[in-house]
Amino acid sequence: MLSFLGDQVLGRGVCVYSGSVIEVFARAGVGEHATRSTLTRMVNRGLLRRRREGRRMYFGLTERSEAILRDGEQRIWKTGAVNRDWDGTWSLLGFSLPESWQRQRHDLRSQLTWAGFGPLFSGLWIAPGEVDVSGILAELGLSAHVKVFRARADIGMDIAEMINDTWDLAELADRYRAFDTAWRPLREPGAQPGDAGGGTPEDALALRLRLATAWLDVIRSDPRLPVQHLPADWPAGPAEETFRAVHACLDAPARETARRVLETVPAEA
Repeated sequence: MLSFLGDQVLGRGVCVYSGSVIEVFARAGVGEHATRSTLTRMVNRGLLRRRREGRRMYFGLTERSEAILRDGEQRIWKTGAVNRDWDGTWSLLGFSLPESWQRQRHDLRSQLTWAGFGPLFSGLWIAPGEVDVSGILAELGLSAHVKVFRARADIGMDIAEMINDTWDLAELADRYRAFDTAWRPLREPGAQPGDAGGGTPEDALALRLRLATAWLDVIRSDPRLPVQHLPADWPAGPAEETFRAVHACLDAPARETARRVLETVPAEA
């Protein structure tokens, strides 16, 4: 759903008709009940707002969801999957939470993972570069329980070994290669959307939704480690090239389908 909203709603100043959302997700193989339930949950979590026009219900973004989607947009299209500009700095984050705070601990770890952190030791997490986590901590109400530092590795420190101990590089590499294998056929001359499996030439909008969701699923667990300390055959670059090429290939037919399928109204101020 976040992939859909980022693609079709973010930055357009519109609310989208629930029936349109249901149709798009049906094209992607998602049932109506699951789509409606997701919309309701997102409203309850402050990620969507409802707007009624006659007998029709429309959904628009909130400040919170727009911020989340802007962050994802930055990660996908500007930051990229390969970190070639690392300046040698690290962000160190230490936290100590009461044992009973299991939900808060889970939420913090999830947010830190998306921000590029990995568990160096128990309660001590590390990320490449200078990562601003003030927004995360404020949202979770954990600022008083977390300490953040900037650091550089000492001379003689084996950074590659530290990276291997902190992050599961083999699993991450496998995910990039699996993505590349699954979507690369659509880069071939004359390829049709159905060549990626589960689609037809008329399903470009749904296929681009699945493409973006699959890509987000990979990069959300990637801390963007400095490329000079990764294996020479690190697969993030080729996978990202495939994502961008296939997304561009699907752009025109997906936009045409969206124009026909999606019903929107201007968002209220």
